Amino acid sequence: MNALILLLVLLALYALMAVLLRHVGLRHLTCTRTFSKPAYFEGDEGELIEIVRNDRAVIIPWLRVESGFSPHIRFGRQENLHISDTAHACSLFTLMPYQQIRRRHHVRFLHRGAYNLGSASLTVGDLLGLCEAHRQQAMDVPVLVYPRLLDERAIPQSLTRLLSEIVSRRQLLHDPFLFRGIRPYHAGDPVRDIHWPATARTGEAQLRLHDPSAQSRLLVVLNMERTDAQWGETLMDYEQDAIEYGISMAATLCMQALDQGLCVGFAANMPIGESQQSALIAPQGGKCAREALLSAMAQLRLVRTLRFSTFLAHLGAHRDLDMILLSCYDSEEIQASIRQLRRNGNQVHLHLLKGGDFPS
Repeated sequence: MNALILLLVLLALYALMAVLLRHVGLRHLTCTRTFSKPAYFEGDEGELIEIVRNDRAVIIPWLRVESGFSPHIRFGRQENLHISDTAHACSLFTLMPYQQIRRRHHVRFLHRGAYNLGSASLTVGDLLGLCEAHRQQAMDVPVLVYPRLLDERAIPQSLTRLLSEIVSRRQLLHDPFLFRGIRPYHAGDPVRDIHWPATARTGEAQLRLHDPSAQSRLLVVLNMERTDAQWGETLMDYEQDAIEYGISMAATLCMQALDQGLCVGFAANMPIGESQQSALIAPQGGKCAREALLSAMAQLRLVRTLRFSTFLAHLGAHRDLDMILLSCYDSEEIQASIRQLRRNGNQVHLHLLKGGDFPS
């Protein structure tokens, strides 16, 4: 008889606990996720930080957090984390009253893009799994994946020489307002740059030094079209690797030019994010330019906005730019647009992206 009473009491307590879990188990339960950095490069590894907090005096026997994610974000295998083949992650927790659990998931970013993990499904239940409660929680977890930067040995020599020529041409132009210092005058130095007050003070001819002019501006232009005969606005899956390679090439050239002190911009006949307009980032310099260029390239959509020759005609309003055009093909229409750009005072160079250069 005593055993029966004890069993009934235990069943009543279990039922009470199940009811509490069903009604209040999720009420003060929070789950947040953040990436350790707001942006990564393609191929990088990072961390997704997941924090689960129980703000009530109730034991949570088990909590299941389920969410979908892009197949281009690969989670590492670890304890209490199940990854299915359908880009679905499931984490399991046990929470004591007022307990907070912080978990770090190792992830690898396989493809450039702008990603957001979106919502997650939270489920709590009792020990026997007889009673469960669910809640869908919206999560804003954005992350940018920049295009992969190519190794210097992967850059064609023609582009390396071209970039060197642009930088060398800049070095010949000195800005009279960018004063760098003074050194002794050497034979052959321009007389106009002699610093007369310093010469009078030291008794020896001194030369005023200036930094190179920052007026040299580079615009890297990428053609989204795979061939001249392309009629659709989108590409087949097997054609996209060539354009992705072009994006990586453009990003690498822009970063190298910024490191050399040039003002750099980017343009392409494809949109950024949800915009329907062609990508156009005006030439600028410094850290802000690096972030703006990489962010724009991360969000490029492989959708053609204009034929490349038409897009080049729209760039005709720009003057005194060094332009590097990256395209998978050449045509008479493109050459006509290049001639018009040159008549407007621009230095235009066309580089064809050859099939042998594409990654396997």
